[in-house]
Amino acid sequence: MDIDLNLLKVFAAVAQLHNFRAAADRLDVSRSAVSQSIRRLEDNLGVSLVQRSTRNVRLTDAGEQLYQQTSAALSTLGHALDNAALKGPPRGLLKVAVTSIAERFLDGPLIASFVQAYPEVTLDVTVTDETFDIVERGFDAGVRLGEVIEQDMIAIPVTGEQREVAVATPAYLERHGRPLHPRDLTGHRCIGWRPAPDVAPWRWEFNEQGRAFDVAVAPQITTNDMLLMVRTALAGGGITFGIEDTFRPYLQRGELVSVLDEYLTPFAGFFLYYPNRHNLAPKLRALVDHVRQFRESHPT
Repeated sequence: MDIDLNLLKVFAAVAQLHNFRAAADRLDVSRSAVSQSIRRLEDNLGVSLVQRSTRNVRLTDAGEQLYQQTSAALSTLGHALDNAALKGPPRGLLKVAVTSIAERFLDGPLIASFVQAYPEVTLDVTVTDETFDIVERGFDAGVRLGEVIEQDMIAIPVTGEQREVAVATPAYLERHGRPLHPRDLTGHRCIGWRPAPDVAPWRWEFNEQGRAFDVAVAPQITTNDMLLMVRTALAGGGITFGIEDTFRPYLQRGELVSVLDEYLTPFAGFFLYYPNRHNLAPKLRALVDHVRQFRESHPT
């Protein structure tokens, strides 16, 4: 038998409140609408469900039996529909795939302030430099450089423009000399990066008089761990290369110095990206809004 679930919802309110007007107030409808709904339900079932009096309503035996058998199911269905309709505060597991070089996203304050603002969201961050479809892998969003994000994704900026730098300790440069042109790097001990064991080391990219070019520096040390690159450079292990944000604290303290700055130009920075969906889950919408607000309050 097909029954309009709205009729059962009205019936449940009447059964709980024993009053048509009170049920109408709860459901934000008219008293006559409640009365008509109960009459329709009784007609569909072919049985009387309520006995009306001047002041209140009492369930018949059939009405009492129907209420007992449907109330729990209606409550469960209501919760399910609320969740499906994305109502309520942001909650649940939010999975984000983030490149290891997105320092602004990974350095702590953005993530810490997000989970403080949304205590019912569990944030699961996978730091990876693999290239893959975030939807296929089950991620809600990702953080990458803008130039490598698929065009069918929605992307919002996490940072402004970024720049890569080549850095070393003052002591290393004093011993081995300062490279004056990117081609001079082939004569230096370099610390390189690769995204995976079966991928060639990243070529260092430069720009000269508007012409982009790269240099295969043949690094003596290669890793997929940016922290190891930083530590090795700080120990005088050679020249390394990466996003300026990564090295900024060490540059500001003079522990590292940059070289070849005139050959390194800005480019589009990091973006939070996610599939083009009409209705965003509250947990993802919360992250999108938080990233926007965080960038406004931390413009540099």
